[in-house]
Amino acid sequence: MSLRGCFAGLLLVLMLPAAAVDTTQLPDPALQARYESLTHELRCMQCQNESIADSPVDLAADLRNQVREQLLAGRSDDEVRSWMAARYGDFILFRPRYSWRNAWLWGAPVGLLLLGLLVCARILRARQALVAADHEPLEEDVRG
Repeated sequence: MSLRGCFAGLLLVLMLPAAAVDTTQLPDPALQARYESLTHELRCMQCQNESIADSPVDLAADLRNQVREQLLAGRSDDEVRSWMAARYGDFILFRPRYSWRNAWLWGAPVGLLLLGLLVCARILRARQALVAADHEPLEEDVRG
């Protein structure tokens, strides 16, 4: 490996911290841990598959600032989640709360599993009935 290649690799490694999306530092380490946890639980409304902690868009930066302001105001994690959900809808939460409105999301996997088991049982019963009713030999004797 050449000296230029080593220098380029070292330069890239040293530049990685500059590529960080969120550099917010709160005065209290416990508050900083809560901030990081909350920003990883909230979905970016523009990117939709990224948390606001990982998203580089301006909207995510605004949402991170709102979380920071809420925490500095003394709100609990649940209060911050509720405030964000009230303002942006439950879609902002990666782990939505259970409610009657979204109960079908929680019940659908169980319902589909039961439906699949029912279909399998009916197919197996139908096959057993066909085998029991079949009196034909499996192969004919062709030695003649």
